[in-house]
Amino acid sequence: MSTSALISPNSLSAESPITQEIADHVVRGRAQIKDIMEGTDPRLLMIVGPCSIHDETAAFEYAERLVALSAKVSERIMVVMRVYFEKPRTTVGWKGFVYDPNLDDTFDIGAGLSRARALLTKLGGMGVYAATEFLDPIVPQYLADLVTWAAIGARTIESQTHRQMASGLSMPVGFKNSTDGAVQPAVDAMVSARSPHAFLGIDHSGQTCIVQTKGNPLGHLVLRGGNTGSNFSAEAIALAQARLEKADARQQILVDCSHGNSDKDYAKQAIAFRDAVTQRAAGTTNIIGCMIESHLNPGKQSLNGDNSKLEYGVSITDACIGWDETDSLLTWAYDAMGK
Repeated sequence: MSTSALISPNSLSAESPITQEIADHVVRGRAQIKDIMEGTDPRLLMIVGPCSIHDETAAFEYAERLVALSAKVSERIMVVMRVYFEKPRTTVGWKGFVYDPNLDDTFDIGAGLSRARALLTKLGGMGVYAATEFLDPIVPQYLADLVTWAAIGARTIESQTHRQMASGLSMPVGFKNSTDGAVQPAVDAMVSARSPHAFLGIDHSGQTCIVQTKGNPLGHLVLRGGNTGSNFSAEAIALAQARLEKADARQQILVDCSHGNSDKDYAKQAIAFRDAVTQRAAGTTNIIGCMIESHLNPGKQSLNGDNSKLEYGVSITDACIGWDETDSLLTWAYDAMGK
């Protein structure tokens, strides 16, 4: 075991400062999602983008295309880009851009945080709303001011640490059901995170401190299926809503079209997507939107030790649909919401 010093959140923010324009953009995005959750904004929320970020150039190209598509569908759909830097692993594997930005097991976390913040800053300046999963409870101190929507993942949903962290986040947070498909742990997490907490953390100067939160009232359920199958059907939605109602929790649901809801086959994401949007268009207003894993090009690839041989715009974690299908699905959803 060894330790090394890390730049403080304040110092990193000084390297990639957030302008007032970008800060206002992030706050507007959070407010729009709140309005969607509360039903005062009738649009769908679509969280769309790569399973994980590993190449800034491809991320920027994807963002440019998403900005143009978002403008075309903005009347009926709010689009937020997946900008995921942390990847929970069932056993071992690449942990994400923050931890290993060079994709070579050098684990230059300082560079990972710096490059991640710089990327989020540039995306904010482009007019992109960013979504991410927070895994390490220290990372939000470095990046959260640039994030519009956050997720607590299926592997960490029962963690007290992550529930406490979510209670202090300033943006809407989606809580995913467990990997086995169980919904109750996510419901419990929502109830926990809306309550005040006190726990150990760091402040923006990097000093160990006691963090005291007021609770996050904007938690909501994300259904992503599980090892036992999908949970996007009308029956599954109704069962989840019953659990939420029993816990006196928000009944808004976001459908993650990947993972168990696609049987881990990226080509089947469209099935869950169309079903969920059709349910919403037919009157199930508690379905507030969908999440899809999408990249410039479809499929996935493995790290092979030679980054020069990686295919551009293809995921190195979960397989994604390509851009053409992404454009087609969002355009279809726009039309469906107008009927």
